Amino acid sequence: MTPSPPGNLLRRLAAVNPTTAFIAALVVFVAGLFLPGIVGAALLFLLGAALTALTFTTWPVQTPALRTVRLILLTLLFAAALAKAL
Repeated sequence: MTPSPPGNLLRRLAAVNPTTAFIAALVVFVAGLFLPGIVGAALLFLLGAALTALTFTTWPVQTPALRTVRLILLTLLFAAALAKAL
C-alpha cells in the first residue's frame, strides 16, 4: 500500500461534513474530560495534535484574528490535557 499524497488527504478532509467533524471532535473532547487520568489526557493530547496539524495546514488561508483564536484554543486544550495528566 502506497502512502497517499497530502493533497489527497486534504481533498478527503474538505469533503467531510463540518457538523459531523464538530460533533466527532466534541465527543472526543468530552470523553477526554470525563475519562480518568492518563486515558483522558491521552485523548485530549491526540485531539490537540490533530487540531494543531489541521490548523497549521490551513494557516495560509486564515485571517490573523482567526489564527489568534485558534492558537488560544489550542493552548487551552493542551493545558487541559496537561492538568488531566497530573
